[in-house]
Amino acid sequence: MQTEAPEQQSEHIVRSYEEQLKRLREMVARMGGLAERQVADAASALIRRDTELASAVVGRDGEIDALETEIENFCVRLLALRQPMAADLRLIVAAMKVSTDIERIGDYARNAAKRAIVVSQQPQLGSLNGFQWMAKLVQENLKDAIDALVKEDAAAAERVWGADAPVDDIYNGIFREMLTHMMEDPRNITAATHLLFIAKNFERIGDHATNIAETVHYAVLGHMLPEDRPKSDASAYTVVRPPA
Repeated sequence: MQTEAPEQQSEHIVRSYEEQLKRLREMVARMGGLAERQVADAASALIRRDTELASAVVGRDGEIDALETEIENFCVRLLALRQPMAADLRLIVAAMKVSTDIERIGDYARNAAKRAIVVSQQPQLGSLNGFQWMAKLVQENLKDAIDALVKEDAAAAERVWGADAPVDDIYNGIFREMLTHMMEDPRNITAATHLLFIAKNFERIGDHATNIAETVHYAVLGHMLPEDRPKSDASAYTVVRPPA
């Protein structure tokens, strides 16, 4: 039986390893795509008062959880069998961390969808354009962060890292608006409270997108971004005065 020469064996091993790393990136990208869809559908269900779509978002969360487990197991096998070093090691560890962030994003989208079901049974409180815009921004940041991982693009990751302030600005506006609705009419309290939680879910999704960007930047370049990330969430200091 003919056997491969040592050079051919070495080439085969290297090619197989590269294919495994490519598969890892594809798995993370697929998980990110699922999360993007969850965020978009949760926002759409809220805006359209679509309880069927909201229920579908809740039911799909298990797909993201399953992919997180698959990625984690795949990474553990790579670490054990390949003993990667330097950039490859950082990529594998980053994939594990990113999958955890994406799983949390899926949880926040599921929670937003659950509350959208309750909100659909309550009186409409003004325009929900802020929620739609906020969801669009965090979805774009999530997509860009995942793309940065797949393409190993540190510059793109840094752009995502610095792009969260507009999300916080919208959240602050929603926070003040919902408090005002509550103070104007106690009958608004239930809907406004659930909407506040939904807005916070989207704001936290934005935070996890920037966490992913930080992880990608480190995986590519080997050093962390500064700790003082641009933030604009001032809801803790908001003062709402009763209407005259």
